[in-house]
Amino acid sequence: MAIKPPRDPQDVGYTWPTVLAVAVHLLVVLFSLVSLPSSTAEPDSSSIVQATFVSTETFTDQAQQTTDQQAALNSSTDPDEAEPAPEPDASEQEALQQQADEAAAREEAQARAEEQARELQEAQAQAEAEAQRREEEAQRLAEQQEVAAQAREEAQQEAEAEAQRQREAEAQRQREAEAEAQRQREAEAEAQRQREAEAEAQRQREAEAEAQRQREAEAEAQRQREAEAQRQREAEAQRQREAEAEAQRQREAEAAMQRQLEGEAQAAANAQQAQQAANGFINIVRRAVEQAWLIPAGASDAMSATIQVRLGPSGEVLLTTIATSSGDSAFDRSAMQAVEHAAPFSELRDLPAEQQRNLRQFNLRFTPGDVR
Repeated sequence: MAIKPPRDPQDVGYTWPTVLAVAVHLLVVLFSLVSLPSSTAEPDSSSIVQATFVSTETFTDQAQQTTDQQAALNSSTDPDEAEPAPEPDASEQEALQQQADEAAAREEAQARAEEQARELQEAQAQAEAEAQRREEEAQRLAEQQEVAAQAREEAQQEAEAEAQRQREAEAQRQREAEAEAQRQREAEAEAQRQREAEAEAQRQREAEAEAQRQREAEAEAQRQREAEAQRQREAEAQRQREAEAEAQRQREAEAAMQRQLEGEAQAAANAQQAQQAANGFINIVRRAVEQAWLIPAGASDAMSATIQVRLGPSGEVLLTTIATSSGDSAFDRSAMQAVEHAAPFSELRDLPAEQQRNLRQFNLRFTPGDVR
């Protein structure tokens, strides 16, 4: 968009010089038409009218004419009979004087008018020249401002175009970054789903194995109880056959023994079940840690590190410390990171409260061969 150049304060145009020129011409015409009024009244009206229209005769010329006429009159008479020249009439002298004054006044007025006309013409010429100069200067400034405005507009358009290109490039980069982030999130979510599915399958397999072991243990305990009961019945029958009195005592002793055996059997079963559950949980932890452990390159089979692990109520890792260092900081750090990456061990919540308290803290021994 073109920018309108600012108006030069000195640019007056042609209006005022034109008005000034017209005023000068009017003053010249007025001064040329002005005639000074007579100072005294003249009796001879024809002489006054004649003097009014004389414009080139001066007082000196009129005096010279009067002298010439007087000389002619004197030469026409005889020298012997010469008489003194008659005195000019007072009215004629006044008329001549008035004519001379009027002529001088007109000449002076005309000279002043001509001088003022010349000055006004010069002023008009200067004003026209100054107006022309200002117009040319204004035109030049307008052209310069138009060129500068065009350059600014082009620069602004180029800057806006560059900014638009940068915005489009940034938007493209942002879209690509968002797409890449979306792909990474989806890949991570898919990997997480696979890990969870594998962990769930592993837990199910372990649960099924544990259930099978428990069923077998219960069946074995039932067989043992049945065999023991059979032996007890046979012993009771034998004791009954030996003595009725002894039988009563034996029955009481047998009952006590039965209760003791049942308690011991229950305690043994509970202890075995607790040990099995603890071993199952430790095996789960060991396998998870083995899967998460990235053994450092250059680790020798002779290296061994024991890591003490402390868990929270939900199986999350609260603290890992080095109980026994391998002597290699990278090896020790990788063992601790394996425990942290394998956590949480949510299977801890499936155990009885007593076993949970016992398994909240344990040690894991790391060797390049396995984890114990």
